[in-house]
Amino acid sequence: MSDEDQLFLTDSPPDAEPAGQAPWRVLVVDDDEEVHRATDYAFRRTLVLGRPLIMLHSYSGTDARALLAQDRDFALVLLDVVMEDAQAGLMLVEYIRRDCQMQTTRIILRTGQPGSAPELPIIEAYDINDYRTKSELTQTRLITAVTAALRSYDQIRMIAESRRGLELIVRSSADLMERHAMLSFAEGVLTQLAALLGLPRDGLVCVHRGDEKRGERADTFYVISAGGQLSDYLSCTLDKLTDTAVREAVSDALRQRQHQFTVSSTVLYLFADGHEAAVYMRSHQPLLPLDRQLVEVFATNLSAYFGNVHLIGELNRLAFLDGLTGLANRVQFIKDIETQLSAQLVGKEEPQALLLLDVKRFSELNNGLGHEVGNAYLKAIAQGLRAGFSAQTRVARLGGDVFGLVGSAAELAPERVRSLFEGGVLAGEHRLVVAFAAGYCALEGHRGSGLAALRRANIALARARLSAQAQRVSFDPIMEEQTAQRLALLRALRRDIQAQRLELWYQPQLDLQSGRMIGLEALMRWPDGTGGMVASPAVFVPLAEQAGLIVEMGLWALHRAAEDWVHLQGVADAPPRISVNVSMPQFRSGELQGQVAEVLARHALPAGTLELEITESIAMDDPCLVISTLTALREQGVRVAMDDFGTGYSSLSQLRTLPIDVLKIDRAFVSQIGERQGEMFVETVLALGKRIVAETVAEGVETPLQAEFLRQHGCHIAQGWLYAKAMPLQELKAWMAARI
Repeated sequence: MSDEDQLFLTDSPPDAEPAGQAPWRVLVVDDDEEVHRATDYAFRRTLVLGRPLIMLHSYSGTDARALLAQDRDFALVLLDVVMEDAQAGLMLVEYIRRDCQMQTTRIILRTGQPGSAPELPIIEAYDINDYRTKSELTQTRLITAVTAALRSYDQIRMIAESRRGLELIVRSSADLMERHAMLSFAEGVLTQLAALLGLPRDGLVCVHRGDEKRGERADTFYVISAGGQLSDYLSCTLDKLTDTAVREAVSDALRQRQHQFTVSSTVLYLFADGHEAAVYMRSHQPLLPLDRQLVEVFATNLSAYFGNVHLIGELNRLAFLDGLTGLANRVQFIKDIETQLSAQLVGKEEPQALLLLDVKRFSELNNGLGHEVGNAYLKAIAQGLRAGFSAQTRVARLGGDVFGLVGSAAELAPERVRSLFEGGVLAGEHRLVVAFAAGYCALEGHRGSGLAALRRANIALARARLSAQAQRVSFDPIMEEQTAQRLALLRALRRDIQAQRLELWYQPQLDLQSGRMIGLEALMRWPDGTGGMVASPAVFVPLAEQAGLIVEMGLWALHRAAEDWVHLQGVADAPPRISVNVSMPQFRSGELQGQVAEVLARHALPAGTLELEITESIAMDDPCLVISTLTALREQGVRVAMDDFGTGYSSLSQLRTLPIDVLKIDRAFVSQIGERQGEMFVETVLALGKRIVAETVAEGVETPLQAEFLRQHGCHIAQGWLYAKAMPLQELKAWMAARI
């Protein structure tokens, strides 16, 4: 796109208006100040049809109503769709047309939110001239759209008093917008022209340039509507027309890119956003000047709507297809499920089933080999699924690395899917294996909606993802009950987080040589208010991660732990540091470093006081992100501990690069002290800690035997029930006082 085709913002004063010309009055309604500035700048040196523009500005639908109550002399309204609310723009359109009776004023809708496009009945009802997303409105396109709208306005005004048929133009243009399929649109054009001019329909032909998305050639024109004897040529290319006069007249208009008026015919040339079409009308005498004016006005409006038909068609196509693979998307897939359910209900189909496939380890592949290979991988899988099943089985990509199939239960058998990808797929230069976690739902007897069936298959897929053994899980009604319980638990968790009902409990960490308390680990608890717990951390912490609540919880925990540590400093034998667990979503948020800095500053924590605990799985999830963040945190005086060491899959080389101060031996290995294999692992971790100059903390120490073994082999610190359980702050203070 050229530089001059962009809308540049500037604070420069506008040029003086050319003198002696009646300007177009344009009302700009938008809640974005920069849109107003950009619109002013786009037309500051521009004459439209030889006349300057006067821009009046309003910043909300309410303000615009107040203005229009006093002043309605506007040729054009440039109107934002979403302002005070999602319906503000469309409600203002209704006010302009119905209450103000401004029928000739042209309206161009603009929006920064493509999903807020007006429904076709709204366009039909209120004669909206054009609809554009702000991102596509470059300066050239904006000027083009405004020029077309103002030309339409001017021509309508000129002949409004001399031709009653004007009402038919406005009415017919609006009618055409509901015919969003191109063939229906073309048929409507011919019908309206025939009625407008009193011509027989057997002398009208409509052609358009081919579209490769419909399997046509882009350098060829096709007959898409015709009447009488010429209807035999529907879908044929223009060069196949045997009527030489029609063929040559249409070809001349397309070649010269303008209307053609002759004694025996009229050809209207239509162009919008790269799409071309022509309408041929046979007549026995030349059009009268007034009829010619009328047709030109009709063509001006028609070109704008012609572009919208293509736009709406493309939006409809994108609304139901996945852009990467060309498969149906989630919206279309639900429709396909509904179709299969309906056919099954009336006994026209054998038992049907729904299958969801989640590509395993796709994230690792995508991160390791790059997005281009990842996309090629998904496209290869899509091609394999499409080719591997009959046309009766519908295949879709539901998003990310999840594919869906709905069809015959017999065809969706596990071995069928497995056999499709036994040799892997080729993605670029890579031959890659394909493995799925699968959720299966039989549709026989299902009486719910397509969305309900998809939800059930999703429940089964979620189970398959979590299972270490099962590759394919079939839906069972009890799963739905469990999911409902989980959602209820999630709602309660979200409510209690907002109400700050969660608590931090603390487990002391003791020096194995001196017995002195040298630290506390902060542990999240969810009390039920009656002395019990709503759920254990093993349940609600993963739930919070999946629901996107863990970042908020983590920030709260950092502040509360720091506040409680400061509070304890007035008690004898106060611990010198406090440890808080952090999660991967906190790293991915990009806010962890800043949040920790805020905690340190707000609570005036000395360097070395705050210790952050990570697990091996976090360290291996995104090593570069984790290492860079931890390195920056250590520079702020924060200590780093690796929790549950030995339960993950980190290598020594990866461990070497991590900025670690503490290795925590998992309780599973401490519990095996007394058994040779368990003791060997503990000794190995202790030796590793010495080599990397890290303290070692043993978790879950419950017996004097375990404590003595750890002490003799050089373990620095222990925590566990042998010394104290995790406890709320007040109990911790009492425990500390009892030790004095």
